[in-house]
Amino acid sequence: MVSAMTVPSLMQNHQRKTYVVQLHKFYNQLSQALVRFQTDKNAVNLKEAGLLTDFDSFWTSYFKIVNDCGSTSTPCFPEKGSYRMITNSSASPYTTQKRFITLADGVSIGYGLSTYFPICLDVDINGAKGPNVVGRDLFIMYIYNNGVIDDYNTSDKAPLTDEQREELFNGNCYSSSSGGWIGCFGKILNDNWEMTY
Repeated sequence: MVSAMTVPSLMQNHQRKTYVVQLHKFYNQLSQALVRFQTDKNAVNLKEAGLLTDFDSFWTSYFKIVNDCGSTSTPCFPEKGSYRMITNSSASPYTTQKRFITLADGVSIGYGLSTYFPICLDVDINGAKGPNVVGRDLFIMYIYNNGVIDDYNTSDKAPLTDEQREELFNGNCYSSSSGGWIGCFGKILNDNWEMTY
C-alpha cells in the first residue's frame, strides 16, 4: 500500500526535476549567447548591439535551428488551445508572437520582434510534446537590455525582486482566474531552480 502511494509522487518529482533541468539548460545557453552577441558587437548593452533589429540572425548565428515555422506556430508548438494552466484552466499562449522556431535540443521558441525591451519569449522546453502545461513545460521569459533573463517587470528593469516574482506567480501562473501565465519562470528563479509548486 505504501509503495502504491509513493510511486506516483516519485514520478511527479522526477518529471518536475527533468523539466527544470531542461529549462535551466536553455536559460544558460541563452545567457551565454546574449553575452557572446554583445561581445561580438563590442557594445555596452543589447540595444547598442542591435538585438532589437537583428533578433532573427541572433537565433541563426548562436543556435542550431532544426525547424523554422515562420509565423505559423505549428508544428513547432502544439495546436493553439492545447495548453492548460497548472490549475487545469485553459491557457492561450503565444497569441502575439510573430515567429516560431525549434532548436536542435527540442526546445521551441516563439518570439515577436519589438522595438523595445524587454523582449518576450514563449519557451516550450520539449516542443509540441506534452504535457503542454504552463509552468511545467511552457514558460514565458523576458530578455532585458542589460542581458538579464527574468520574468515580466513593467519598469523594464531586471533582475526583479523576490517579492515581485512571488506576486506575479500568485496573481498569474498559479491563479485559476487570471488566465495569465507570467510568474512561473520567476518562481523557479526564486526557488533556486526547483519546481516547488
